[in-house]
Amino acid sequence: MGYPVSDEVGTKETDVSLPSIHIQADEQHSVYKVGVPPRRKLAKEFTETVKETFFSDDPLRPFKDQPRSKKIVLGLRALFPVLDWGRYYNFNKFKGDIIAGLTIASLCIPQDIGYSKLANLDPQYGLYSSFVPPLIYAIMGSSRDIAIGPVAVVSLLLGTLLQNEIDPKNKFEYRRLAFTATFFAGVTQAVLGFLRLGFLIDFLSHAAIVGFMGGAAITIALQQLKGFLGIETFTKKTDIINVMESVFKNWNWQTILIGSVFLAFLLFTKHIGKKKRSLFWVPAIAPLISVVLSTFFVYIIRADKNGVQIEAVAIGRTFASMKDYQIDGNKEMVALGVMNIIGSMNSCYVATGSFSRSAVNYMAGCNTSVSNIVMSLVVLLTLLVITPLFKYTPNAILSAIIINAVIGLIDYNAAILIWKIDKFDFIACMGAFLGVVFYSVKIGLLIAVSISFAKILLQVTRPRTAILGNLPRTNIYRNIEQYPEATRVPGVMVVRVDSAIYFLNSNYVKERILRWLTDEEEHLKQKDLPRIQFLIVELSPVTDIDTSGIHALEELFKSLQKREIQLVLANPGRAVMDKLVASKFTEIIGQDKIFLTVGEAVMTCEGIGGGLRT
Repeated sequence: MGYPVSDEVGTKETDVSLPSIHIQADEQHSVYKVGVPPRRKLAKEFTETVKETFFSDDPLRPFKDQPRSKKIVLGLRALFPVLDWGRYYNFNKFKGDIIAGLTIASLCIPQDIGYSKLANLDPQYGLYSSFVPPLIYAIMGSSRDIAIGPVAVVSLLLGTLLQNEIDPKNKFEYRRLAFTATFFAGVTQAVLGFLRLGFLIDFLSHAAIVGFMGGAAITIALQQLKGFLGIETFTKKTDIINVMESVFKNWNWQTILIGSVFLAFLLFTKHIGKKKRSLFWVPAIAPLISVVLSTFFVYIIRADKNGVQIEAVAIGRTFASMKDYQIDGNKEMVALGVMNIIGSMNSCYVATGSFSRSAVNYMAGCNTSVSNIVMSLVVLLTLLVITPLFKYTPNAILSAIIINAVIGLIDYNAAILIWKIDKFDFIACMGAFLGVVFYSVKIGLLIAVSISFAKILLQVTRPRTAILGNLPRTNIYRNIEQYPEATRVPGVMVVRVDSAIYFLNSNYVKERILRWLTDEEEHLKQKDLPRIQFLIVELSPVTDIDTSGIHALEELFKSLQKREIQLVLANPGRAVMDKLVASKFTEIIGQDKIFLTVGEAVMTCEGIGGGLRT
């Protein structure tokens, strides 16, 4: 809706389409001035802020203007997505899902047995965790491709934390603590999802995650040296120094031979799968083949009598983007939370989406989460029928499977890219990596979180500022460091602030601008050039400002007055302009000292020479 504006050349009232801008014109040119936005009611502003913070995806849109019965149906579909996609399920989709389910089952069974060792639990609990949780997720989850079950890093983290509280040899108490931890992990996930607080996870930077995962992969691989080398006594600590001290002890050559042969086989099949995507199933079934062959081998030659140790009982948005469908992160957290809550009541420990299994699931042609149900049923069959056959499965082969699985977590290419892009990110990456490798998983995770928060605080408290110059033959002003050809305007200094101005950085912004000004004045004095008369602050990147920020602008204005320099503002946004008016700062510096663009501000300053018109 436009507002009638009277121009200064005597024409009739015109209706303009932008209510926040009114026009002043003379015979030479038109100057667009920043208008004052209408004040919004507090309740409406608060409601909009809450909506953008917690409901930016507008999840209630489908419920709008719908009858009550329809809203109930839509609500059930939102809570249980199976009611939505299940209506269109057919046999063609089932064929893809059953192949994918069987494929990921062949991968998850040996992995689950190995991962349960990382959590200091008996192997059957790893299988339980790939039986119950996938069934729950299939009903409540919205991803078509994610494969549910235990993962290496979570298993290691759980085992490391719990063994500090209870000795794993006290199996009953240890299991009870593990299931209790799983229950509260599920509660936390569900509550965060229900309250739509999933965005809190974004506070952990990508660089810190890369470092943490790489460190965890090395720690997991080092822990497997006990089974891989046939060492009987091994440290309970996870740092590299204590592990290496334990490594140089009695080795069993038969165990090493078995582990080395099958690790080489697993690495070879992984190479084949990467080289030719159509052979993705080769590395997927390789772990199960390894378990079967090694178990048969140990049984035939009775290698367990010669010191070979045996067992008594043997990630969603990425794939959504590939298939062009949307996933609600908060719904996913609720589904994962409920899944772990129910799982903890059925002897399962923490399960989540496995990236490696999800990749196999995706490449195997899954269509829906029915593939998780197929996998779950195969795991159930394993628990009921096949498990006794794994009596002679050697620890070495399980260690080889885990080492093969976690090698992919070491993403050195990502680390190199992080170094090239952002050195501070690289520090976060290496801090998390070294913390995990040289101390513990817990400390590494703490370092990752701490450095991520430190980066946020540093960027907020020390925002970037820049001096702008005019690009030749244009009315455009850009950073003179980025554009060396940009020229400074005599008597005018243009500074841009690249951040919101809050209490955390307001004093720094003021002092940094004054420091720019002091440096510029010294430079001009040395060159015997005209002094600065106008300081233009470009505010277009400033998305918001608080009372401390406005107070800093007031102090800046007073400091400039003492130097006989006039403060000019350019292009403040709606939120900033609204607060400048409410605080009466616009009256302090004058409405005529606020411009829509830097170009118009400079043009006016040049035109008046000695001062701005009032």
